[in-house]
Amino acid sequence: MKGLIKSRAFNRKYNYHGSDLGVSYNAQVSLFKVWSPKAASVSLVLYSSGDGDTKLEEIPMNLYAKGIWSISVHRDLKGVYYTYKVCRGESTYEVVDPYAKACGVNGNRGMIIDLAETNPEGWDTHSIDIVKKATDAIIYEVHIRDLSIDDYGNIKHKGKYLAFTENGTKSKDGMTTGIDHIKELGVTHVQLMPCYDYLTVDETKSTEYNWGYDPLNYNIPEGSYSTDPYHGEVRIKEFKQAIMALHEQGLGVIMDVVYNHTAYSEDSPLNKLVPNYYYRTNGIGRFYNGSACGNEIASERHMVRKMIADSLIYWAKEYKIDGFRFDLMGILDIQTMNYIHQELSKINPNIILYGEGWAGGPCGIDESQRAVKVNAPQFRHIGVFNDDLRDGIRGHVFEAEQKGFINDGVDTEESVKFGIVAATRHPQINYAKVNYSDAPYACSPSQTINYASAHDNLTLWDKIEVSMEDASLEEKVKMQKLANAIVLTSQGVPFIHAGAEFARTKGGDENSYKSGDLVNQLDWKRKAQFKEVYEYYKGLIELRKKHPAFRMQTTREISEKLRFLEIPTERVIGYTLNHHAGNDEWGTIAVLFNGNVEGYKVQLPEGNWKVVVNGKRAGVDIIETIEGSEVEIEGRTAMVLFKA
Repeated sequence: MKGLIKSRAFNRKYNYHGSDLGVSYNAQVSLFKVWSPKAASVSLVLYSSGDGDTKLEEIPMNLYAKGIWSISVHRDLKGVYYTYKVCRGESTYEVVDPYAKACGVNGNRGMIIDLAETNPEGWDTHSIDIVKKATDAIIYEVHIRDLSIDDYGNIKHKGKYLAFTENGTKSKDGMTTGIDHIKELGVTHVQLMPCYDYLTVDETKSTEYNWGYDPLNYNIPEGSYSTDPYHGEVRIKEFKQAIMALHEQGLGVIMDVVYNHTAYSEDSPLNKLVPNYYYRTNGIGRFYNGSACGNEIASERHMVRKMIADSLIYWAKEYKIDGFRFDLMGILDIQTMNYIHQELSKINPNIILYGEGWAGGPCGIDESQRAVKVNAPQFRHIGVFNDDLRDGIRGHVFEAEQKGFINDGVDTEESVKFGIVAATRHPQINYAKVNYSDAPYACSPSQTINYASAHDNLTLWDKIEVSMEDASLEEKVKMQKLANAIVLTSQGVPFIHAGAEFARTKGGDENSYKSGDLVNQLDWKRKAQFKEVYEYYKGLIELRKKHPAFRMQTTREISEKLRFLEIPTERVIGYTLNHHAGNDEWGTIAVLFNGNVEGYKVQLPEGNWKVVVNGKRAGVDIIETIEGSEVEIEGRTAMVLFKA
């Protein structure tokens, strides 16, 4: 089998192109189809519940062309649970259907449901049109449980999908929380950390915690976020209610997906159905481990590519998901990523797709074939995270004490400027001095996701605390503000880690994937404590949304209309956006960043400059007017000025 599955003969004989894998249900008949081309036999096993010894029936399935096993059951099976029993040689395995759309508790059995009955009232007619261009998006990454679990936030459905449906929630000190907070902040999209069915949380226990980067069932919502994980239809309806609530607030929903590996390796349902096919293995059958989680998916194989694409199409259609963030996208092959974009664009021409342009370790296919950052020109419609800018702003992500532009780092300017131009080609960038990239990789600004922090590694505040422990609280707050001032005024697509707007801390835990609520929760007390940071971020978001100069659409326009000022000192960057960039109403905009403690005088083109962002305030209202060409920017602050 190890050699056979990679052969052209196997592909010709067994590649299936149908769109009906899994179960197709109506009240009269349920049709089951599963792909297992080398099984000796496959049976459908029916259960009355999602757990326990409640077997109803075992029905042999029939083998058809392309390795498809199928059976039709002519009665109403709604609410029945099922698995497949697969026999190979002397071994027999019972597995969950990889195409299951619903399941019982902990995802051990698929469930047969009428999906139409899971739609909230108004679901079929509700729609949303958030942004026409990716660069108009402002993405906010949040973990479902983190948003609402803190008692101080006064959210009723703690840790649940339904928390997103609660309006009017306020903290004990009167600050907005939950979905109202996100809406008030002004972002356009909420990126939900993994909410497909994952392994590591026992759904029967309400206190367990995990980020969820260990996929179990790709097409089913995670049960621990529902009010009832035992009945498969509940989690589906409640997730749809959450999505609809976000849409009704004008917020798009981006789903964090993990198709690069699965929770199980040799014992996974995929491997039991078709051994050695779904995963990359070496010559002696050992799993490649580019994910650093035990395996990596062989996305370049037809039925694996089909499984990934079918899953994404399902989420986009059935759940009206507006975009996808791909974990360790650098493990997936370029052809698969382009195919995904092609198919999803048919459903939503404005679908937002981006991911991590790297892997977690050596992979089973050559880098030239993979969706890594350097290959971005080969998948032009999909974005990648800009780690050059991230580490340029704050210092190396894996070296806690290393410093960046905001915290007294050395030789950080070119990496920050590289982010400002969205990793595109610009005549004023010295690419030899950029952190990790010796050339531009983005074909357009829409390919670059700019950020200063995410769920991984130290939060921005914790990084500042560790690297600048002797700095005053006032100085640390300045750094917190400056970091995302850079992100939110740069070309490309800005990305904000939930809670950064009120200096989120995890107590220095840099890998909190299973550290529990006390470490991971959004601490709503901090919103009042760091209100100036929140108001500052809110103002920067308003500025970005109202002024298209900060979100130009093409590399050419950025190259022509963004000009860096010559500033002969470290940790000071200035540039102008000229000639009504992006058709902005403001003729010329100046943007200045000072990462030093002391203020610095910058020479601007002559004119009457109106300040809308300084160290204290941000937004679109004029703070002051400066006549002439010289302006002093305070230490550790940003400044935005314009003239007609």
